[in-house]
Amino acid sequence: MAISDKPTVAVTGGSGFTGGALIKRLLDEGYSVRAIYRDPSKVAAADGLTVIAGDINDEAALAEMVKGCDTVFHIAAMYRSDGLPSEYMQVNYEGTLAVLEAAKKAGVRRFVVTSTIGVHGSVQRTPSDENAPFMPMDVYQESKLKAELAVRAEGEKGEIEIVVIRPCGIYGPGDMRMFKIFSMLQKGLFMFVGNGRPNFHPVYIDNLVQGLMLGMTVPEAKGEVFIIGDADYVPLREYVATAAKTIGARPPWLKLPYGFMKFVALMFEITFRPLGLSPPLYRRRLGFYSSNRAFSIEKARRILGYQPTIALEEGFRNTVAWYYDQGLLKRKTS
Repeated sequence: MAISDKPTVAVTGGSGFTGGALIKRLLDEGYSVRAIYRDPSKVAAADGLTVIAGDINDEAALAEMVKGCDTVFHIAAMYRSDGLPSEYMQVNYEGTLAVLEAAKKAGVRRFVVTSTIGVHGSVQRTPSDENAPFMPMDVYQESKLKAELAVRAEGEKGEIEIVVIRPCGIYGPGDMRMFKIFSMLQKGLFMFVGNGRPNFHPVYIDNLVQGLMLGMTVPEAKGEVFIIGDADYVPLREYVATAAKTIGARPPWLKLPYGFMKFVALMFEITFRPLGLSPPLYRRRLGFYSSNRAFSIEKARRILGYQPTIALEEGFRNTVAWYYDQGLLKRKTS
């Protein structure tokens, strides 16, 4: 096998949906990848992949991961709904700074960090862009914003190149967060909370990976922030209706009052958390139904040359095909 002349890169969050997809793309294109995993025994061996045991709070493991790397992609984050505020800050803020510090010490050229469009909360202007006001709506978004601002401030010192990627709503084959929608639609259990009018901006995983790769390679990306999404955003009702059509289900029609459901979610949290149990509904999850997420990707197009190639209908078909193959959804029979 010929030795690749492409640089070595490091990736955190390789066991997650986005990190795993990025590593596959990097290896396919001939990059050598160093990635950190809590449990290396669960990682399939691959040519060009060096696996380091540890996590983002392990200074020695981080030093080993970034050694000899040109670029570090920091994707690892805490996203689950049942975490404590201190846990979000430890992983998403302190962990980000730990990875950045390791990268600086190793002389890494560029640090590409994934943030979230959630730092903008529910946008007032449709579409908004990277300059929209910061309005985080929960502790996850607050922790990501704090990390992003700290990284950008560090980049201004000139010791390392910083690129910030704010992904829209990620989905695609392998994703389990959006699976809940498809599963509930197939069972006829999906219900809107609110009127379904706010916009939702998705990003297919291949499109996002393209944006991340460009964040590594385009010189003009240095010091910039980019929203990476699909070409179009849609009203939430249309997004869910497209999902229903993809699996041959009826579009949902039942709507529950948002205020009432927010109260119910609060009661669940108050009741379940002291018992060490995961509530069946969180207030944070209700943001999916109420937040206006509509963005322009013009900056990424102009500076990065970003061109999303997979639209929603094709992306949903690909995603559902994976769910079928995994036995997660049952195919309709005639």
